[in-house]
Amino acid sequence: MTKSELIQKLAERNPHLFLRDVEKIVDTVFDEVSDALANGDRVELRGFGAFSIKHRDARVGRNPRTGETVQVEAKRLPFFKTGKALREKLNEEGDDSKSSEDQFYNPSSE
Repeated sequence: MTKSELIQKLAERNPHLFLRDVEKIVDTVFDEVSDALANGDRVELRGFGAFSIKHRDARVGRNPRTGETVQVEAKRLPFFKTGKALREKLNEEGDDSKSSEDQFYNPSSE
């Protein structure tokens, strides 16, 4: 689902809101999550999951094309951990349907 598809679905479910208002709400939520992560805060959405920052130390890497060693700087990366309710929804018993992304990873075919 893309951001525009999310906005469209929310607008359809809330016909009393203007499309531009729904778009502003979605942008505000994403901006607040981004700002909180940039400030080093953790964002937790109960039942959905938590966004946090992982720190990666500086290291020596290798250029795959030339084989040359390069210094990779330390960095902070966003990390998402699913919440219990979302995990349970994704792994419901009796749900034999697979998402379109499941076709790209099939460990039994290796």
